[in-house]
Amino acid sequence: MQPTGVLMVGSVPGASPQDVFTRLATALSSRLPAIPDGETGERWNYIGWQLGCFPPVSRRVELGGSHLPEPVSPKPTFTLDDIKPTAYDEAALSSYAEFKRLREQNIIPPNVRFQIALPSPYSVMAGHLKPEVVNEIEPLYEKRFADSLERIAAEIPHDEMVIQWDLCFEMTAMEYEIGRIDQVRHSAYFSDPKGLVHGLVDRVVRLSEHIPQDVKLAFHLCYGDLNHKHFVEPHDSTLLVKLANAILAEKTLGPRTEWIHLPVPKNRTDPEYFLPLKDLKLNETGAKPPHLYLGVVHAKDESGTRKRIETAQATIPFSFGVSTECGLGRTPPDEIESILSICKNVTAEHT
Repeated sequence: MQPTGVLMVGSVPGASPQDVFTRLATALSSRLPAIPDGETGERWNYIGWQLGCFPPVSRRVELGGSHLPEPVSPKPTFTLDDIKPTAYDEAALSSYAEFKRLREQNIIPPNVRFQIALPSPYSVMAGHLKPEVVNEIEPLYEKRFADSLERIAAEIPHDEMVIQWDLCFEMTAMEYEIGRIDQVRHSAYFSDPKGLVHGLVDRVVRLSEHIPQDVKLAFHLCYGDLNHKHFVEPHDSTLLVKLANAILAEKTLGPRTEWIHLPVPKNRTDPEYFLPLKDLKLNETGAKPPHLYLGVVHAKDESGTRKRIETAQATIPFSFGVSTECGLGRTPPDEIESILSICKNVTAEHT
């Protein structure tokens, strides 16, 4: 059987949300559970547009931040006024208005929801801030993020949206912990007596507490897409399963998780990559099991995509849909049509 459904992970090249919505709805309307706005404009580079939320003295020097004053101790102190609003709410509300208009015109099908892809605050801060100051700034930036979440939830109907958490630096922190990444910038900036994974998931939990329980959540677990390369190639899906299971075990997350997305590197057509997925606890959330999406689709490689699907189906006990490994925002234009075509060719309609 063909996999069911296609997930557009988040970013998609386009001149505007209208352009992205129309393109995706036209190409894949019968296969999409939800549709993102493409993260167009200044949001094209994942967390890059959030750098300006932080004062220069807090930013990593290689990202244009200023040096800390000497001596480093005492450190600078920060207040909420030093951290600018995230503007994720502004982007979501603007895009939702366009989504609603296109749905009223029957361009977007009525059963397709508005997909809001958000990076975890952990990823934003791990990517942008100096380790000397990040723990002081974390509660302030989380407050700004919570404000954005609450406004989104107040102004968009809950049954019309899905909020997807994009977890990237969480995966690199886990890889650093086991010694597969050696750049210290990927080490977690916090310590947790219950372990790294607990600390990472606890941060998702406390931000998700600002999202009403009747709003569906989703999770994109990511190894990065810098210059179309992962920060490190996963050895197999073991760490992805470990983080996914920790998320699904949380009573405020698991029962309302709509989907889990996991990457599949292009060269992994072997069953060894997929074997750890047998331990994925999709059926233990106490509700309708989340849908699994595997990032098996790679541009101009329909035969390889089919081989990855075939291997996954022969290895794991779950049905699944397909996606790319990461968002498409940095994908060359000539590859986009190939990706959309492959997605349609290898899947059945979403139900």
